[in-house]
Amino acid sequence: MRLAFAALAASLLCSMPAHADDTVILVAKRDMKDQLYGSTVLVAKPVGSERHVGFILNKPTQATLGKLFPDHAPSHKIIDPVYLGGPLSSEVIFALVQRRESPGPRSVRIAPDLFLAIDSEVVDSIIEKEPQRARFFAGLVMWRPGELDDELKRGLWYVLEDSTDLVMRKPTEGLWEELVGRSERKANTI
Repeated sequence: MRLAFAALAASLLCSMPAHADDTVILVAKRDMKDQLYGSTVLVAKPVGSERHVGFILNKPTQATLGKLFPDHAPSHKIIDPVYLGGPLSSEVIFALVQRRESPGPRSVRIAPDLFLAIDSEVVDSIIEKEPQRARFFAGLVMWRPGELDDELKRGLWYVLEDSTDLVMRKPTEGLWEELVGRSERKANTI
């Protein structure tokens, strides 16, 4: 089942349009008490047919790439944690890499200077050649058709414009508190 989700996610991501102006940052509102999504910040992108995919930005795991791939020497050089990108396909490692040109096949532009790498060979190349410009995620979030729109109508998320600086920020400690406070102040101004 997990491999089917990974294949579906890869298929959806690879069929996405090249423009990145529809990517947003989602900030969970304080009253969202969901165990996984409460107090989270996500980057989300539509993939067509009212479906969206995204990654949780502020849930570092205890794992590093070196722990996950003990036989891959370049992975040991990366001390940053792998982040829990979401509950689906959590055995798959994705990379968000800051660059203006695609890092390789099956990569998706998320922002003008940010790409998502889903192909394992491309992710390996990023680990080996430009890890300082990347964040690595285990898993992703996938919304069914209309699901994110419904969550927005129910008032579960603040929506911010995409910002590569926010997406790539390390460490992420205090990120949610900062953004939820900023969003609340903005919502309360006349």
